[in-house]
Amino acid sequence: MGLALKKENEKYTYGDYKYWNDERYELINGEIYNMSPAPRRIHQKISGTLFALFHTYLKSKPCEVYNAPFDVRLPEYENQHDDTIESVVQPDIVVICDKNKLDEFGCKGAPDIVIEILSPATSKKDLTEKFYLYEKHKVKEYWIVYPYEQVLHIYLLQPDGKYDKSKIYTIDDTCTVHLFEDMTVDMREVFGE
Repeated sequence: MGLALKKENEKYTYGDYKYWNDERYELINGEIYNMSPAPRRIHQKISGTLFALFHTYLKSKPCEVYNAPFDVRLPEYENQHDDTIESVVQPDIVVICDKNKLDEFGCKGAPDIVIEILSPATSKKDLTEKFYLYEKHKVKEYWIVYPYEQVLHIYLLQPDGKYDKSKIYTIDDTCTVHLFEDMTVDMREVFGE
């Protein structure tokens, strides 16, 4: 799909999105974002490590972890028809504890944890548009990984529906996954060689 499919004065929906198959895209509030180019090696290494840690921890537990590409549809209201949803994202990693949100197409509704690993092509979107999108849809934990700086920011949703100031972790730290108090992540394992 190229720029020629840009609609004038209209927004894209999941009804449009589900027929695009030549590249990876995301929709945020009806606006299209191209996911190209493919992530760099460091991004994939960190993603693989975090996915493995969550996958191991969640064995025989009710929550499930998925990695990109995995569609997360974020409806504006309950029972919104898929074809009218204007926000469809592919976070690097998601944890979903409500299995009613899972279907054959991915997830419909907010995951409990979203992890985004910044890359030059997507960092602005992850830090702005996606930050407010995840806050609006009540994602409980939003993790932003800075691979080159070897830093993790974790934002926790507060009772007022806003994210608190981020908790910051570096390569020398161990962080607690707030959704799972008995799960810790050694950042040296995530960022180390």
